[in-house]
Amino acid sequence: MSAPRKVVRQRGLWFEEFEEGTVYEHAPGRTVTEADNVLFTTLTMNTQSLHLDAAWARRQPFGQRLVNSMFTLSTLVGASVAQLTQGTIVANLGFEEVRFPHPLHHGDTLYSSSEILGTRPSSSRPGQGIVRVKHVGRNQDGLVVAECTRSVLMWSRDAAPR
Repeated sequence: MSAPRKVVRQRGLWFEEFEEGTVYEHAPGRTVTEADNVLFTTLTMNTQSLHLDAAWARRQPFGQRLVNSMFTLSTLVGASVAQLTQGTIVANLGFEEVRFPHPLHHGDTLYSSSEILGTRPSSSRPGQGIVRVKHVGRNQDGLVVAECTRSVLMWSRDAAPR
C-alpha cells in the first residue's frame, strides 16, 4: 500500500495572508508582439492609428507604433493573478492613479510586480476584505511603462465557498 500523494493546488492568497509592504515579483515576463497589439486593439474596437498605422505613427513624436496602453494595463494586472488572486478574489473594485510614464513597443518585455499597500476587513461583507495593491510594470531596460493602484475584494479562508 502506497502512502497518499501530497496534492498542492495553485491559488491566490486569502485575505488574511496579505501583508502590507510585501512586494511580489511576478514571473514570467511577457514579450509583446505586433500580433498581440493588433489583435487586442481590434478586438476592443480601438481604431487609434498610433497602434495600427505604421506609416502614420512614424511621423508622430515616438516615431513608431505604440502598444495599446489598455493591453499593457491588462497584462500588468493579469501577471499577478496566479500569485495573488487566483480563486480567492470576490471582485475587482476599482483602479486609481493609472499612469503610463514610458511607452511599450513591439518586442519589449513587460516585467510586473505588486506591492500590498493596505488591507481592511469589509464593513458590509463578513468573511471578505479589501486589499489595495500597487502594480508596476517595467520593460526589459527597467523603465516603468505602467503603474496603477487597484482595490480588490478578497475572500477570507474560512468564508470562501468550497
